[in-house]
Amino acid sequence: MIEILSSAALATVQDLGRTGSLRWGVGTAGAMDPLALAAGNLLLGNPVNAASIEVPVFPFVVRFVADCSFALTGADGVARLDDTPLLPWWSHHARAGQVLTLSPPPQTGSWRACRAYLCLGGGVDVPEVLGSRSTQLRGAFGGFEGRALRQGDVLRAARSGDGTSLTGFGLVPPALGLPLHQDGLAAMRVLPGAEYLNFQATSRAAFWDREWKITPQSDRYGYRLAGDKLTPIESLEMRSHGIVPGVIQVPPGGQPIIQMRDAQPSGGYPKFGTVIEADLWRLGQAPIGSRVRFIETSWNEAVAALDEVNQWLDEVRRLVDLQRWQLGRS
Repeated sequence: MIEILSSAALATVQDLGRTGSLRWGVGTAGAMDPLALAAGNLLLGNPVNAASIEVPVFPFVVRFVADCSFALTGADGVARLDDTPLLPWWSHHARAGQVLTLSPPPQTGSWRACRAYLCLGGGVDVPEVLGSRSTQLRGAFGGFEGRALRQGDVLRAARSGDGTSLTGFGLVPPALGLPLHQDGLAAMRVLPGAEYLNFQATSRAAFWDREWKITPQSDRYGYRLAGDKLTPIESLEMRSHGIVPGVIQVPPGGQPIIQMRDAQPSGGYPKFGTVIEADLWRLGQAPIGSRVRFIETSWNEAVAALDEVNQWLDEVRRLVDLQRWQLGRS
């Protein structure tokens, strides 16, 4: 068990998301960086979809109420267990009464990841709602009482206190294993959308050639970008239609909005493109105020990129199993 000691602004319980409910008007929610969550779970021997705590605001402080194994992934902040520094992307063990503090991640050049994940042995033990433990803030369900965590909240780990998890090993983060940059900026691959050709050729070219800033009007629902205005050839009026995380819509002002994990399942703005599934974790770690680039891609390239991500996770699983086997023999 852990007790939240900090104000914990916007920290939520998330797993890999709520699938199969879009037809009922229920969005996916889930981790903004699903690779970090999945890797943290693999480090602990958890099911890959076990719920963890997504931390977007620092400092974040918790006290372990019982002995517990845990892993830290995502943003490489300054983590300490009591006074002991901790390695990121690593598995650890805490004793009852110890305090874990996550401080703000340092900025490296023009970039820093912005979300850390605290995974617990067995996963965070909260009820499933529609097949997921993810917090859906707009609907106020799932996660821990359907809301962001608060000071004083106590959460239970499914394997709290059993001492069976092997810890003390880690992995290379995907930002190093699966790098993708353009002109020194984080980049995401994008498939042109249904209304892509309805925009002026100069706007289409500018989208790929220019950098885009993630504005303060961005959150788990959507990232609002600032850059060259995207102008349609003629005015577009559309009925609301289904959308998913990653879809890039363009409102009348011409500044695009990328739908993120808490996005509503329908919208009426024209669709300029879609950030491919394999790169959504990169976008989820892009902090407000940072600048990003977009790379045009094809369907076949998008499928190959997703295969690469799955291969990375398979390799993580293999290496963790090897480490666990070696530790078990020692």
